[in-house]
Amino acid sequence: MSTDTRTTTTQADQHQRRPVYELLAMDVKRLGVECVFGLMSDDTVEFAVTLDAIGVPFIGARHENNAITMAEGYAAATGGLGIAVVGRGPATANGLHASVYALRTGSRVLIIYGDAAIGAGAANGIGPDYKEFDASGVLAAAGLPVFRPTSALAARVTLRDAVAAVRRGTAAALLLPVDIQQVEIVDDEHATRAEPAPVPSYSPASDQSINIAWDLLSRSRKPLIVAGRGAYRAGAREALEGLSERIGAVLATSARAKEMFDGHPYNLGIVGSFSTAVARRHIEQADCVIVFGASLNCFTSSFGMSLPSVPLIQVDTARANIGRYLNADVAIVGDATHVAERLCAALGDAPSDTAEVGFHNPQAKAQIASFDMHDEFQPAHTAHTLDPRSLGLALDEILPRKRNLVFDAGHFLGVVPYLKVPGPDHFKFTSDFASIGMGFGTALGFARARPDHTTVLVIGDGGFMMTISELETVVREDMPIVIVVMNDCAYGAELHVLRPRQLPTEKSIFPDIDFADIAACFGFETATIRSLDDLAAAAPLLSNPQGPVLIDCKINQDVVAPFMSELVDAIHSD
Repeated sequence: MSTDTRTTTTQADQHQRRPVYELLAMDVKRLGVECVFGLMSDDTVEFAVTLDAIGVPFIGARHENNAITMAEGYAAATGGLGIAVVGRGPATANGLHASVYALRTGSRVLIIYGDAAIGAGAANGIGPDYKEFDASGVLAAAGLPVFRPTSALAARVTLRDAVAAVRRGTAAALLLPVDIQQVEIVDDEHATRAEPAPVPSYSPASDQSINIAWDLLSRSRKPLIVAGRGAYRAGAREALEGLSERIGAVLATSARAKEMFDGHPYNLGIVGSFSTAVARRHIEQADCVIVFGASLNCFTSSFGMSLPSVPLIQVDTARANIGRYLNADVAIVGDATHVAERLCAALGDAPSDTAEVGFHNPQAKAQIASFDMHDEFQPAHTAHTLDPRSLGLALDEILPRKRNLVFDAGHFLGVVPYLKVPGPDHFKFTSDFASIGMGFGTALGFARARPDHTTVLVIGDGGFMMTISELETVVREDMPIVIVVMNDCAYGAELHVLRPRQLPTEKSIFPDIDFADIAACFGFETATIRSLDDLAAAAPLLSNPQGPVLIDCKINQDVVAPFMSELVDAIHSD
């Protein structure tokens, strides 16, 4: 009798025991994760294929940097959790660039790495271990929170802790030692169930800070309201437009909050390096500036030159963000919506519809309404290249209205003002680490997250050459994407740093490669664009893309983006 009982218990126990990699895959699925991105390695391959087998598709990239940026793009597009799975040693080193980038963006990205076995490196071991790499030390030094289980029983709890850290708004690293992944343990899903994402809570702004801001705004004759991505995420548009009506303020945004006030009669668009002429004319007249949820970084402030020297009020939920890049005269720590509503209440009833308050008058309204982006510049086409600004305006008319725009970094960012998006959630910068090459993977993450919108990647020839291998990934994974290569046959930013210094430019200039022919070999529909007529001929391809599309746009490298001139001036002033 006792022998039979022991046998039955042992069989039940064996039935419930699974390898750690399988249990971790099941835990990832329980998180509601719809897909993961990665690049297979021998130390993560069982985990990766198990995820795919149980219904969490594994989207394979051709380089670790791109796998991680795909997860970041997916997280940015969904506001949820993005997961990348890569290997140990050289794979970890390969992806370090993107890991730091993901950390800088603030997206919720969990990067799962393979790692050496517990106790590896002991004396008299069989070796050498060519993949030996201090991943914990390197990733921690780069700023990432690092989680590493020290036993099989701790692995699932460590995953839970890593996910909790990521849900607080940061990228994090989870290292999985190869030997721990193989250990079989009892499946107890209840003991490791992840907690729901925390709901942010903020203390209300102090009465003193509201009163000081009220005093400045009540005496202002031409106030300016600037909203950043933080204000957009706080759902502050209506409250800020109400405050604008009350004080007669014009409205502007940071680049990352692009199109937040689209359609408002006193919307100036982007402030700073991507401003238009009509925006600059009104901004320079402001006698008080109040900023909601924007960091006032070098692009927003045009390296300190875009905002007039007037009282500046900065509102942010994080005290550390206030005055971080530009001095603030008044600090208000609080939620953008709540602060705007309290200021409106403190300022009293709104003026009548016929009253002229601040910038709110027929003349300013007419100037803003009549502004035409085509009047911003004189086109500088050549016999074989396009002015990038004209290209941007033409693409804005041709590309589908329902679109996401993902920009790689580079000199071509001068086209940002000329291409519109449905709203800030559909616009993505990838310059958080001041590096080219992060855009392609990020765009693929967006495309996976939002197949109902056309994802448009705008990338320079330099960044494209770094990530060209992902053309195969697009076709293999059937991802809907339009790639616009802004091809000036140069490292444009470096070219325009060298030229003002009268230094040799030859090493920043490259041959004219036909990227359309290359992409066609992978199965893309393509076109080479050297004129607006070429673009018009390609319009049917772009307006309703039925598969992956790439256009190689040959642009005039002599057209200098305004932000580049600001950067050069800032460098020379140091």
